[in-house]
Amino acid sequence: MQHKDNQGLTPPRASDPGWAHGIMVNGGRQKIKCKYCHKIMLGGGISRLKQHLAGERGNVSPCEEVPEDVKVQMQQHLGFKVLERLKRQKGSKNSKDSMSFIQGREEGDDGDVVRLQDIVSTRGTGRKRGKDVVERIFNRSKRQKKQHFSTVAPIVAQPIHQSFASQESMDAADMAVARFLYDAGIQFTAANSQYFQEMADAIAAVGPGYKMPSYHSLRGKLLKRSVQEVSEYGEEVRKSWEVTGCSVMVDKWMDRNSHTVINFFVYCPKGTVFLKSVAVSDITSPEALLNFFDGVVQDVGQKNIINFLTDKSPSFKAAGKLLMEKYKTFFCTTSGAHCIDIMLEEIGKMDVMKEVLAKAKQVTQFVYNNAWVLNLMRKKTGGRDIIQLATTRFASIFLTLQSIVSLKGHLHQMFTGATWMQSTLSKQRAGLEVAEIIVEPLFWSMCEQASKVTKPLLSVLQLTECGEKPSIGYIYDAIEKAKKSIIVAFNNKESEYLPYLEVIDRVWQEEFHSPLHAAAYYLNPSIFYNPSFSSNKVIQKGLLDCIETLEPDLTAQVMITSNINFYEEAVGDFGRPVALRGRDSLAPATWWSLYAADYPDLQRLAVRILSQTCSITRCERSWNMFERIHLKKRNRLEHQRLNDLIFVHFNLHLQERQTEARKARIRRGMLDPICMEAMDANMGDWVEDPGVLEGEDLSWMDVTVPSEPTFLLHKVKDLDDCNDSTDDRGSDDSRGMDENDDL
Repeated sequence: MQHKDNQGLTPPRASDPGWAHGIMVNGGRQKIKCKYCHKIMLGGGISRLKQHLAGERGNVSPCEEVPEDVKVQMQQHLGFKVLERLKRQKGSKNSKDSMSFIQGREEGDDGDVVRLQDIVSTRGTGRKRGKDVVERIFNRSKRQKKQHFSTVAPIVAQPIHQSFASQESMDAADMAVARFLYDAGIQFTAANSQYFQEMADAIAAVGPGYKMPSYHSLRGKLLKRSVQEVSEYGEEVRKSWEVTGCSVMVDKWMDRNSHTVINFFVYCPKGTVFLKSVAVSDITSPEALLNFFDGVVQDVGQKNIINFLTDKSPSFKAAGKLLMEKYKTFFCTTSGAHCIDIMLEEIGKMDVMKEVLAKAKQVTQFVYNNAWVLNLMRKKTGGRDIIQLATTRFASIFLTLQSIVSLKGHLHQMFTGATWMQSTLSKQRAGLEVAEIIVEPLFWSMCEQASKVTKPLLSVLQLTECGEKPSIGYIYDAIEKAKKSIIVAFNNKESEYLPYLEVIDRVWQEEFHSPLHAAAYYLNPSIFYNPSFSSNKVIQKGLLDCIETLEPDLTAQVMITSNINFYEEAVGDFGRPVALRGRDSLAPATWWSLYAADYPDLQRLAVRILSQTCSITRCERSWNMFERIHLKKRNRLEHQRLNDLIFVHFNLHLQERQTEARKARIRRGMLDPICMEAMDANMGDWVEDPGVLEGEDLSWMDVTVPSEPTFLLHKVKDLDDCNDSTDDRGSDDSRGMDENDDL
């Protein structure tokens, strides 16, 4: 009997997909054990198991161990089953309602679109369950809007299970999507949007006969509804500004024709929102820019602003200085990412760096302009790419150089192996020069030296762009640690490291340092209470400057300065055991909000300083959209509509960046380095055609898909763990590659 209890059985001729994830206990259909969490469902049969796997509360608790693809499959299956059953029950009445719904979509009127749940009857417990499933998967609830996350089920690699559709029908659907994208001229990166899969799921839930929104609906009522949704999101974020303060970010875009656009964003720990976009191609004076900046201050609220981040260009910095002098209640700083990029640029201008970068560029141009060579490289490296893309040009350049160092053995094997030596390219001048670079010891020595300097700076850049917690409390310490790492890397030989440290110190002082950074460094408990912490005159003056600037009340200033010693000596709640443990685990602003209640003025100042960012948010640049809005004359009403489109576009993108699904896709890699969309980091010259290659036998159609195309400071993994995946649906499943196999 004990053996029988543990034996998993499936009913004969069982066709329900739920049986693939559960086993019968004692041979009965009413007692089923989940394969993932091993919970036993008593009663309810296979339907109860599917509710358990789908995370549907009510009759059974959700499974905590179910894989995401199985969870989504069960959610979709339950939705489809309910719709099919209700259609049969409603008969001709349902057909009439559905036809009315479709006709309403075809007419494209400005009335509200009938929702799916309005078509489905809600009488009876089974029907109510169906409505709840569909609503949970495909509609936004008010509670979820306040959390600023998408309401659709998490995106997984293969949301459509093979049991629902044949491979032939899936291929046909893929081609239908592809033809639409090609015909409309939509960039391939549109497939990376989380809303891409949500759209497919929502259409599949309606079933055959769904009519896509019309031209008038998209530019009318649906755009209006989207504006309302993102505005509600913005209002929720705005409510937190009074407590945490906020950072205004001025992001300048300039194309190759010198057309310039400024995008204004506002950051706080609860989220980043897009305010507006203005064209400034004809505006160069700081006084003219000041008018735009002043308008944003009035919109956001002077008392809410702690940090006003501007571009690194002289006119923008001068306008920021004028703005700070006008209000005297907040600070104007330069983006940390921009300043790190300036440091890398200055280092790249040194003679030894120019030589190694020129040779590295020669390698990448050769590899990425010949399909056969690119395939060979990806085969030898386990599907990895040489080009590594970041949000700034010189970060991308030095990440690529680090990538070359990490692939040294694989590249050496590639250009000395039999496959290469027997190729015609190995006899050509371009091929001979690149092969000579790869086997040259001096080249690798220079690469190693460049990595010693730039790797610590790239770590600082990664910190400034990390969205997990406000970065301002860490930047000062990170720069100091980067300098110490460089010194150690050169074995404390001053003659070798000093030229690089001089560049870092000069850029830091001239471009970036602010009293905010010093005060945030001092108020960060994970740094202040560390035994290695040391204060100096710059830090102390920075703290006093922040007290006088950010706290206008003189009485509060006195209270802050008199209470700061309690923080320094860890008195009262600051010294609680839970506060000691939270110094490193909690975000600094959160720590102050929990343990500084006895000192409200000091608490408010610390929270508002430590809740800021020190870098400007960068979004994908859609120049086609901006050209329509800013660079052409338009009807006044149409211009308002296009501004609303920009407003929706950026705020949806900002919300999407906060989701775990988006973070997972960034970690997995999203872009091919040779794609036009990947060139936003200004790395086009590193993959452009050098014009010296001959005998091209393959085309782009023959190029192997990279296993991990990278973007946003992707960390190079150990190559022993590398693998290749050519699954064009983004599956994480991969197969190993034999580096010794010939093409």
